[in-house]
Amino acid sequence: MTIDHDAVLRARVLLLGSGRLGPEELAGAYRVLAEVSPKVYGPKLVGALLTLCNHSRDPRVKVELAAEAVRAARVAEAGAPEQVEWLCRALEAYQASLFALGRRAEGRAVCEELAGAGRSGQLATVLAEEGCFGEAAALHEVAARKGAPEDSFWEMVRWAASLGGAGLHDAAAAVFRELLAETRREVTDRGTGPLLLVWALVQFARMREAVGGGASAAAARREALGVLEQLASATAGEARRWYWSLGWWSTLFVLSGRAAEPAASPESPMPPFGTERGWSRDVREGFLGMQPGLDAEAAELREAERLPELVDVLRRISIRAAVRDGDHHYRFEERFAPRFDEGVTLARRLPDDPARLARALTDRSMFLVAARSFERAHADLAEAAALLD
Repeated sequence: MTIDHDAVLRARVLLLGSGRLGPEELAGAYRVLAEVSPKVYGPKLVGALLTLCNHSRDPRVKVELAAEAVRAARVAEAGAPEQVEWLCRALEAYQASLFALGRRAEGRAVCEELAGAGRSGQLATVLAEEGCFGEAAALHEVAARKGAPEDSFWEMVRWAASLGGAGLHDAAAAVFRELLAETRREVTDRGTGPLLLVWALVQFARMREAVGGGASAAAARREALGVLEQLASATAGEARRWYWSLGWWSTLFVLSGRAAEPAASPESPMPPFGTERGWSRDVREGFLGMQPGLDAEAAELREAERLPELVDVLRRISIRAAVRDGDHHYRFEERFAPRFDEGVTLARRLPDDPARLARALTDRSMFLVAARSFERAHADLAEAAALLD
């Protein structure tokens, strides 16, 4: 390799200067210096390239920058812990940029390399997106068993969702029972998590109801109603102790709609229901891109007064709204209440279809829990339980 010593000198002078350098200038200097001292400047180059990648709005430019970051990380000090970390960061950016362009085969190969380095989360997501639920569930199990306690909800729900997608409904229920037991302990021992307990109990009830487990579904609803009674009667001081995440609500609401969506396959990927994290960009955009077609279908159904189908399509539209911004607190109740109110109003016009009304009432009840309107949430869930039980 021929070294351009003048270029190296200019790069060193530029870095030693008193002026503030932009990401492009830094990347240019580090490119030169990484050739002569990859151990020192390789990680710096990777960092600068990833910054440029994050700032770029051009998907093709992002791919090029992330690929360069991967190459730079590979030639840094082999085997050093920091080199592995930088390589994984570069690979994560690279796979995301590939999926954004729909280059799934290449993106999946990068995810497989990340999994070999101990970071299997994105590969599990990609497998679930492509309908390979059994393989995804195996990876989720490993992550759930060794994960941090604060990630327990996300890991357990993803695991259960993949098991359910694979048709292993009893195994999925067993995982969810573990989550419920853990959440109950949080409520009992620390006074936290009662909102999550309600959402998880109702999701468990939905899961069991779908496969004929009516007795366990009814028991879960009764427990959820008991928790809601306690929430409604709590003091302001008690309420301030409760941590909750809108992501919990939106994740479980979206998961409850998976059966109404097209089946996932490698040729036609769908979202990895059961998580709000890490969806491949092409899959997310495709899922949200169905909105205009659903809006048009809803308008036709409304005109024809085909209420059962209209209720179903409006629910699919609401689920996409939850994907898009269901974890945003700003004007949360104002933005979502009309959707759930309309669902209940339309379902009440179907006297011979109690299941649709029960579903609409349950949906609104869980939304009201997120909006911290516990008395109304209890009333809706109690009515839904009476219809179902």
